[in-house]
Amino acid sequence: MTIGFYVSINENGGNEVLITDEHTLEMNKSLYQNQEKSIQEKASAERPNSGMGLLIGQNLTQLKEILGEPQRIDESLYGYQWYVYNNDYSRYVQVGVENNIVVTVFAIGDNVDVAPFKIGQPIEEIFNTQYIDTNLDIEFKGNSYRFELNDTDLNIRPLIKLGDVFVQLYIDKFTGSLSSVRFLNDETLIKQRPYELVYSGELLEVAEPNEEMWRIIEQGAEKEILDITNVMRLRHNVNALEWDQETSEVAYGHSKDMSESDDFSHTSKRFGSLSDRLETANVAYKSAGENIAANYTDGPAVAEGWLNSKGHRESLLNEEYTHLGVGVYQKYYTQNFIQKPEE
Repeated sequence: MTIGFYVSINENGGNEVLITDEHTLEMNKSLYQNQEKSIQEKASAERPNSGMGLLIGQNLTQLKEILGEPQRIDESLYGYQWYVYNNDYSRYVQVGVENNIVVTVFAIGDNVDVAPFKIGQPIEEIFNTQYIDTNLDIEFKGNSYRFELNDTDLNIRPLIKLGDVFVQLYIDKFTGSLSSVRFLNDETLIKQRPYELVYSGELLEVAEPNEEMWRIIEQGAEKEILDITNVMRLRHNVNALEWDQETSEVAYGHSKDMSESDDFSHTSKRFGSLSDRLETANVAYKSAGENIAANYTDGPAVAEGWLNSKGHRESLLNEEYTHLGVGVYQKYYTQNFIQKPEE
């Protein structure tokens, strides 16, 4: 996974650029190393019996009985469809459904039940009640898989097994609290491979989408990133952003350009800087900022990655911005934030 530099510009100072290298995240001593054996013995390995984790394995009819009709259905790269519930950002949830069965859930709304965890829960409390190991072994259809977590994984996105459900926790390292939770079944976790993987047997591969399907997947991810960005902003008492189509097209063009040129940078050799690209597209703005990333699993994962990087977080939570354009090209991601001039 790669997160790019953070860039901020404004109309009165085109040469005023803030660039912060966030490729290397400095982590404190791993909290998991401080866990006592008694905690290991107390840790529950039982499947969630309430909350969003309970949905794993339920069918589509049961999902709709619990959550109702989704506001949107997005395609994903991994064979399931995201049923997106964004009517109330405090209850924002994405539910992955494959062959009419729930295979994954991503929950970030502050009022969503993610038992046995809680959004906003202090990380110390999680590590005092759950045993988190560096390795997690899975047997699936005669094949053996081992996910190996490094210190960064253990501190900001640990993986826990509860019965037959796997739980990926996204920790906000700046507040030391739980930002979001992803529940998955074994097959979906293996397909996504969010951690270092060692395996014996066959590796589950994701079918490569054709060009048309790629664009459908990308457009879904763009809207998810907008939604999740607004959940994060409202959580920090910052105004929600409106979608701006012209800015989104600029962002998409930059993601595609980075992929095609194999040049991961805010400044394109063909199309220039962010200010150049916005001006070419006739986008009016007072100030603007850009986040880029590559090789993340999906929209939720990249949004959490940006939140945990100082410069990108400043952009995500900037009070001046009013509109957002998101452009996703395969696994390249661009966010373009703008403050529109008052009419």
